[in-house]
Amino acid sequence: MSDLGEDQNERTILVPAHRLNLEGTLGVPERARGMVLFAHGSGSSRFSPRNRAVASVLRRAGLATLLLDLLSPSEEEEDLVTRHLRFDIPLLAGRLVNAIEWLAVEPRTADLAIGMFGASTGGGAALVAAAARPQRVSAVVSRGGRPDLAGDALPNVRAPTLLLVGERDHLVIRLNEQARSQMSAEVQLVIVPGATHLFEEPGTLEEVSLRARDWFLAHLHSSAAHSTHGPGGATRGR
Repeated sequence: MSDLGEDQNERTILVPAHRLNLEGTLGVPERARGMVLFAHGSGSSRFSPRNRAVASVLRRAGLATLLLDLLSPSEEEEDLVTRHLRFDIPLLAGRLVNAIEWLAVEPRTADLAIGMFGASTGGGAALVAAAARPQRVSAVVSRGGRPDLAGDALPNVRAPTLLLVGERDHLVIRLNEQARSQMSAEVQLVIVPGATHLFEEPGTLEEVSLRARDWFLAHLHSSAAHSTHGPGGATRGR
């Protein structure tokens, strides 16, 4: 692993994904309390400033983070033209599963419960991966996500799931409500006041970070996170 120079706890790593090696940024604080794998949204990468801001808050709370490029450099170039790979949820979810399996054997993370943080289309991919590895994924948080893209996998998600959507992101609110109705796991939909899809308004991303932190801290410490409950209701943030 090579030092990135920004945070002494962060390292660049490679995750095998069939014939590819995907680059990721792994940060493991001392005495980590859990592990959060990030699934970025369409057209983004592990250098997403919003996801990095959330990851920084999580690490300060003692949670390890892995921000992963879900496409190879050549695939990213192709996707800039075709824009089809960013919506290939089975492909993206499969690579998240590769990362989950890598974390299970990496010495610094093997003993840590795993949570997933998905943004935009990454929210759908994260839920598909969580459904595929129910014994490994203990919690999911989606920021402005598209859980509807998880399709038939939604009823199979066992991890407690927090859906965070901006108040002014009207279409995505409806899509999250529809997805929530198909889930049998514990699920909470929180509508962040004043926020649009990218949470660019003052204070909105900070609220996302703190709510994600609290959700992961509550669910990444015991196997109780795998129990199933009825769908939760929507709440508004303060």
